[in-house]
Amino acid sequence: MSKPEIQKLLQSAQAAIQRGDGPAVLRAVEAVLALDPENPFALNSLGMGALDTGAFVEAENLFRRAVDADPNEPALWINVAKAQRLQGNEAGELMSLNAALALDQRHFMALLRKAELLERTGERGGAAQAWSGVVQLAAQISDLPAGIAALVKHGQTYLATHGEALASAIDAGVQASREGLTENERRRFEAGVDVMLGRRRVYQNECHGVHFPFLPADEFFDRGFFPWMEALEAQTAAIREEFRALVASGDAPLRPYVAMEAGTPENKWTPLDNSLDWGAMFLEEYGVRNEALAARCPATMAALDAIPRADMPARAPTVFFSLLKPHTHIPPHTGVTNLRTIIHLPLIVPEGCAFRVGGETRPWVEGQAFAFDDTLEHEAWNDSDELRAVLIFDVWNPYLTQAEQRLVKAMFDATDASGLNPSRERGAGF
Repeated sequence: MSKPEIQKLLQSAQAAIQRGDGPAVLRAVEAVLALDPENPFALNSLGMGALDTGAFVEAENLFRRAVDADPNEPALWINVAKAQRLQGNEAGELMSLNAALALDQRHFMALLRKAELLERTGERGGAAQAWSGVVQLAAQISDLPAGIAALVKHGQTYLATHGEALASAIDAGVQASREGLTENERRRFEAGVDVMLGRRRVYQNECHGVHFPFLPADEFFDRGFFPWMEALEAQTAAIREEFRALVASGDAPLRPYVAMEAGTPENKWTPLDNSLDWGAMFLEEYGVRNEALAARCPATMAALDAIPRADMPARAPTVFFSLLKPHTHIPPHTGVTNLRTIIHLPLIVPEGCAFRVGGETRPWVEGQAFAFDDTLEHEAWNDSDELRAVLIFDVWNPYLTQAEQRLVKAMFDATDASGLNPSRERGAGF
């Protein structure tokens, strides 16, 4: 019989499989094997029939003959593994699944069965690695069958439980070594553990102006860089009272923080455009002091003038009271340059307010200042029914040396004086 005739028999077997006609399948594959004794499709079909009748050893032998005839088909190795699993041969099953994955590392079912096997045998680390691959592959597959989707969900639960167990083991193992750590050392270590466990991501700088290379991109800077911070915090009550007086007067120059140019396409800032939901009162803006407003806030200005802030004519410092109305969200965004550091001094913070920089979210706490790199993605929200108010200003990035600060100032002076700088408006690049 010619090859086309064998192919015709194989097509008949396929049609019988789709109809669920077991006897017709058996007749067709036996006819194929009579002409082609090592035909992998026919051998595999007989093996599936043997599995259905509980003849697991016979099924494995048939599947192995199919593998010998077609060694590059992962599905055949998976069937060998199934027959071995039903015989309780866990070592053999693992070897067969690894053989399937050696042919295709992204074979979903091979990886799924390996994850189940390693979990079943107590290989917790290997199971977590395999389940992680299953979950990642599943995310790329639409319309998973309900049974498979349930297994993927189980894998997600396993990974969460495994991550917590591993985190507890790490925490117990490093307890003695954690003694004496500074706050920043502790934060960096814990962030590293969270990255390793897949619980957070590492954010990169994104500057919309000048990017100064090779400066560390720290979400929240160590307070040790700012020895003046406690003195600033000690003035919180006085600064808050001056802010309250400005609001009560009704004549303070409050304006929307977001004011886009006419013709700007709709974007994430559109809901806040020209809205006082996020408002600002500027005491200084791009290095220019609002003398009238500053005169009404003597305690605030005295506290700020005692701080070594960035001094860049037409660029810095900038100081303002930031007002966030109830149920307002400032969307994720990044700043202009990593030459500067942004300081927040929370003045009025109702419950339900928080601030995220990169992978860390903190509540504002009245009277507790912090410094952050605004070129890392950050966002803020006020989910309360009351106003939130923060004093915000900029200082030099603490990783810049004084010599580098002088060079940056000279660079901006030179570009402005040259007449060649395309961005001469206030604050450009800073």
